[in-house]
Amino acid sequence: MIQFKNVGFAYAGTTASEIGVKHIDLFVETGECVLLCGRSGCGKTTITKLINGLIPNYFPGELNGDVQVDDLKVFETPTYQLAEKIGSVFQNPRTQFFNVDVDSEIAFGIENAAVPPEELHRRLENTLDVLHIRHLQGRNIFELSGGEKQKVAFASVYAMNPDIYLLDEPSSNLDMASIADLKKYLQLLKKAGKTILIAEHRLYYLLDIADRIVYLSEGEIQSIWTSAELRKLSDVERKNMGLRAVALETVYPVVANVPIQKPVLEIQDISLFYKKQMIISHISMQASKGEIIGVVGCNGAGKTTFLRALCGLHKGSTGKFLWQGNAQNEKERMKRSFMVMQDVNYELFADSVEAECTFGIRYTDPALVKRALDDLDLLSVRKRHPNTLSGGQKQRVAVAVSMICGKEVVVFDEPTSGLDYDSMEQVSKLIQDLAKNKVIFVVTHDYEFVCQTCSRLIRIDRHVLADDLPVCIENKERIYALMEQGEKK
Repeated sequence: MIQFKNVGFAYAGTTASEIGVKHIDLFVETGECVLLCGRSGCGKTTITKLINGLIPNYFPGELNGDVQVDDLKVFETPTYQLAEKIGSVFQNPRTQFFNVDVDSEIAFGIENAAVPPEELHRRLENTLDVLHIRHLQGRNIFELSGGEKQKVAFASVYAMNPDIYLLDEPSSNLDMASIADLKKYLQLLKKAGKTILIAEHRLYYLLDIADRIVYLSEGEIQSIWTSAELRKLSDVERKNMGLRAVALETVYPVVANVPIQKPVLEIQDISLFYKKQMIISHISMQASKGEIIGVVGCNGAGKTTFLRALCGLHKGSTGKFLWQGNAQNEKERMKRSFMVMQDVNYELFADSVEAECTFGIRYTDPALVKRALDDLDLLSVRKRHPNTLSGGQKQRVAVAVSMICGKEVVVFDEPTSGLDYDSMEQVSKLIQDLAKNKVIFVVTHDYEFVCQTCSRLIRIDRHVLADDLPVCIENKERIYALMEQGEKK
């Protein structure tokens, strides 16, 4: 049982208009699955932090009201005691890792709970088998893809067998096949009687699991629905609330055909290696300005490595990258390109959002900076430190920088990770504007985003370029099938 009684919280250093949550009254039954949804920054993550004790123990601010978990008053209970009941999977899995290898990370929590060695090994083996992640056993965590890290973070909590699971955007880095696996995991937890709270933008995979959907806006609970009631909302009503699609089968490509221009970028027989291991094998393709090329494939397929090499950020390659017929070395590729990383925390350096938009850029147009912030709904937070923003807001800051920097090749690695519908639409429009005079590559698992934004789709599978096709309504079924399937065995 989880109970909120008139709870309000404002993070230290924020204004009244930037309050975390206010007037929260919510009762969650034992064994219930509750989905928290709403626009980025609406208070979903704050609610999870109020349950697991991160607020007020690690995030200072003005707090009122009470939160109770079973017989424990959260604000009066040490976090180690709460951790015996509550397991948390954060939006950025890197923030909860304590080890460098997968096995040690999964075992870390149960080891600290003084579980006997025989039971520890039994739980580790059971977790690897039940979650079908045996192929990750023994791997270095920092060599995993974002989606693989997300699976390990979930596994480390699953191994501890808590009564309550808190998940913050658990699908944000997962491909569609892995999201289907996540749905199975959640069904197992629900069958076992676990209490589950999920803060999530992608709704489609949860509607058969969630008992209630709590919609938040500006820190307050605005509506509470059943899945059937949410499905009854019209597309216009849902989109006006900033909510994603409830059924991907109803989403169709909408991008107009891009006029074919003379290719400016040519990739000739590129193979990539990491510690002598083949990552990409003999890929060749061409690209023109105006194209927005979606790059898809299962977690760990090599998509990010491929585009890091395109930007001159990966060593260990054979073949050629050419720009307008001229071979480009790593330094030249780096000078011509800009990459928005999957984990944007790696590229946020300044002490305010406004300063971040001009950081390291020699000549900037103030009007362009203002327009980019306005287009991405960031003007109201322009004076805030980037690290105080929500995950979705941080993502939009990095996208704003890509608009301002003036590079000819721009790569986005999961740009809609953690974004609501409004923000996804804003990012889509911005990328389409950028593409008029640039070549754009987008690594993504987001089918909605592909349909709304990309003009072309390539799929990397088993180290090779397996598919290359235009994004058009005639290819709808094929695109969905390509994104839905996991790695071919």
